Amino acid sequence: MITVNLYYKGREGNARAFAEEMESSGIADAIRAEEGNLRYEYFQPIGDSETILLIDSWVDQAAIDAHHESVMMSQIAALREKYDLHMTVERFVSDDYEADDKFIRK
Repeated sequence: MITVNLYYKGREGNARAFAEEMESSGIADAIRAEEGNLRYEYFQPIGDSETILLIDSWVDQAAIDAHHESVMMSQIAALREKYDLHMTVERFVSDDYEADDKFIRK
């Protein structure tokens, strides 16, 4: 699994407005329905009203590549431009490390 954290930064509430339009327009649901998508969720950090975090997880790189070729990418790019957002990205690959399980309360 590959997880990408995208931090959308804006001004005057634009990052939140972007996420709300992604949800209300159906683009986010269309991405969630794409083959290989495991998670597509927006969050807002406590104490930072100008940033929205997107946690986006995929089964593999091929699924991400297919997503990047989809029509949704041009729609997302247009909304990023509309709301004048800037981004930083973190990328994580799951390693299925089980030794930490004893520290996790389920």
